[in-house]
Amino acid sequence: MLTVRTLSLLALGLLTAVDAAPQSRSKATKKKGGKQQATTAFQQAQQIPQGVSKATDGSTILDTTAMVNGLPLRFKVSAPADQFAADSGVTGGTQTANATGTLGLNVLLHGDGGQSFFDFPNQAVQDGLAGVAVLAPDPNLFWGGGSGLDRTDGVAHAQAVADLISGIMPQVLAFDANKVSFTGVSGGSLLLSGFLMPGHMAQFASAGQTSQVLLNCGGLTPQVDVTADNAAALAATRVHFQSTQQELSLLQPELPKAIQAYEQIASSQGLDAAAIGALQTVDNSPNGGHCEFDEKGFVSGVQLMADSFSAVVQGGNGDLAGTNVNVLNPVPGNENLKFSGAS
Repeated sequence: MLTVRTLSLLALGLLTAVDAAPQSRSKATKKKGGKQQATTAFQQAQQIPQGVSKATDGSTILDTTAMVNGLPLRFKVSAPADQFAADSGVTGGTQTANATGTLGLNVLLHGDGGQSFFDFPNQAVQDGLAGVAVLAPDPNLFWGGGSGLDRTDGVAHAQAVADLISGIMPQVLAFDANKVSFTGVSGGSLLLSGFLMPGHMAQFASAGQTSQVLLNCGGLTPQVDVTADNAAALAATRVHFQSTQQELSLLQPELPKAIQAYEQIASSQGLDAAAIGALQTVDNSPNGGHCEFDEKGFVSGVQLMADSFSAVVQGGNGDLAGTNVNVLNPVPGNENLKFSGAS
C-alpha cells in the first residue's frame, strides 16, 4: 500500500554524511545511560528536519516520507509552489492529486552515505525538469543495500523507486509522467544501471515518452534479466556515463563492462554504431578522484554535473557548466576507459 506520511520536524542535530561508493556495511552504537543505542546513518538521517523550504532558484522544496512496498522512502521535490497538490502542505499549492503538469522530473539517487540527498544538487528546475532526490531505505544509506558492487536489495529498492514515481509523486506534484529522467551518483548509479534501468525502463521510455539517464561515477552491468519491453525502452533512452581519471579501483574494471552491456542492448534492438553513439556517450577526462568532475572535490564535482545535466543529456553542446570541457564521446570505440590512477 502506498501512503504519504510527512514526519514531524525534529529539533535535533544534523547528520554528517559523506558520499563515497561503494562502501562496506557497518553498524554503529553508542552508550547512553549504560544501554546500547543504535546510531545507523538511516537513524541519524531521521533526526534531520523535514518540511518545506526554498530552493536556490526560488522554487519550493518539499521534504517528506512515503511508505512504499513497506519501505520508508524519504524524498525531496523542488518545483514552483503552484505545481504542488493543494493538500501537500506547501503554501500556494493549487493542484489536485494526479493532475498532469508541464514539468518532467529529474530523479537523483545519491551515493553511499547520502551526501547528495541532503545537498540536493539538482534542486533547481532545469530545462523543464523539476528536481527530485530520494534517500535510500537502508541502515547505511546504500542504494541497493549490500556492499561494494554486491547490491543485495537492488531489486526491492528499484521497484520502490519506480512505484514512488508512479504512485506517490502524482499525489504530491502535478508533473508530466512521460518526461521522467534520472541522475545517479556513485552507489546511486549502481542501482540505476544494475537494477532500475534493466528492470523498469519501459515505465519511463516507451513510445511517447522521453527519458535521460546521467550515470556519475558508477556503473554496473544489468543484474536482472532485461525483458523485451525494457530492452526496447533502453534503445530509446539517452544515457551518459561520466567518470574521472582517478576513479575508485573497485569501479575501474566494472565501468567498461557496464558500458559494453548497454551498448549491446541497443545493438540488439537494431541500432547501428552511429545511432548508438548519438544515444550513449561516455567520458572520464577530468583529472580528479571519485566524483571529482571539477578536479577539486566530491561535492563540487557532483554539483557541476547537476548544473550540466541539460548540456550533457538533453541535447546541449556537451560542455560542462562554466568550462570548455566537452564530454560527449560516443560509446562505440570508447568503451574501454583508460585511467591514470585510482582514488
